[in-house]
Amino acid sequence: MFRRFSSTLVVLSFVALATVSCSKTQQTSETTPPESTAQASITDPDIVAIFVAANDADIKNGEQAKSRARSQRVKDFADRMIQDHTAAKNEATRLAETLSLTAQDNETSRSIVSTNDAMRDSLGKLQGTDYDKAYVDNEVAVHEQVLDALDHTLIPNAQNAELKTLLERVRPTIQSHLDHAKQLQSASASN
Repeated sequence: MFRRFSSTLVVLSFVALATVSCSKTQQTSETTPPESTAQASITDPDIVAIFVAANDADIKNGEQAKSRARSQRVKDFADRMIQDHTAAKNEATRLAETLSLTAQDNETSRSIVSTNDAMRDSLGKLQGTDYDKAYVDNEVAVHEQVLDALDHTLIPNAQNAELKTLLERVRPTIQSHLDHAKQLQSASASN
């Protein structure tokens, strides 16, 4: 039951990303000629806010896991999440400052924050191997959704070349997080 609940929360946060993108495209198509519709969906300030919110969420999730997980392998994974997502967030923040680009809080970034806050509250009620399993399952689902958002929304809609390069550069790290989380998931299933 918890796994279904956690997967639902994760999916909802990234469905919001698609909704924001689609609604902005629809609004733009109603007021501008068709040839400009493809460029109008999600803005660079939106992307920065989403990117920072997603990294903040995984940092906080990792901090909770470091203190609550039973397995040392899960704690090590959580530590990697903290380090990698802190580095990505810091790099995005520096880039935004360099470009004089102000992150624009939006429906998706707010949804990521609220969904992950609720997830941490739910995870915080679990202990031991139940916590480990739920945390790892959540990380698999989150990283699958992040990769999908990067590939289909964030990277294609980034207008600034440096922002697009940053997103493309972090993608392999996100993929490695997913692969690592799946390895932990498989190991726990075989125990």
